[in-house]
Amino acid sequence: MMPRRLAASLPLVAFPAFAQAAEKGMPQLDFANKLLISQVVWLAIIFLALYLLLAQWGLPRVASVLAERARRIKGDLDAAHAAKKTADDAIAELNAAARHAHAEAGAAIAGATERAKHEALAHASALEARLKADLDAAEARILAAEQAAKGALREAACETAAILVTRLAGFAPDAGAVTTAVDRALAGRAAG
Repeated sequence: MMPRRLAASLPLVAFPAFAQAAEKGMPQLDFANKLLISQVVWLAIIFLALYLLLAQWGLPRVASVLAERARRIKGDLDAAHAAKKTADDAIAELNAAARHAHAEAGAAIAGATERAKHEALAHASALEARLKADLDAAEARILAAEQAAKGALREAACETAAILVTRLAGFAPDAGAVTTAVDRALAGRAAG
């Protein structure tokens, strides 16, 4: 093979075959050549055979594979949509159940609170009644003790007055007169 620089520097005239080829044009498009015509005919026959082979055998198989794939994808999408609808329904049911549970819990809490209030009120009423009874009993005891103390005070006042009069006057006073005088004095104190 000749180096490029050398081939480029030599004129085409030095190589008569190249000069002839240059004059005729591209040999692939020289239809005067019988070899080219046979190649074009065989190309058409092979192309037609490949076309018929693909149209009758290859492409229907590819089409059936694509149709099966489309059917599976559609089935999967339908299943996914059905699963999504089921999940959405389950979520809606769960939310409704949660709202119902919250409402029931709120009602239970309100009921328990109301029962606790009633129980506390009943307990407070019972306690108040017991305390009132205890207070009434204590007041009665205090009143009885006060009456007893007043009675004891009256007796002590009568005895003291009788002893004082006996010592001061030198004679024993009349018990009725001393009692009347002490009762008058106690009544004047109670009024004033």
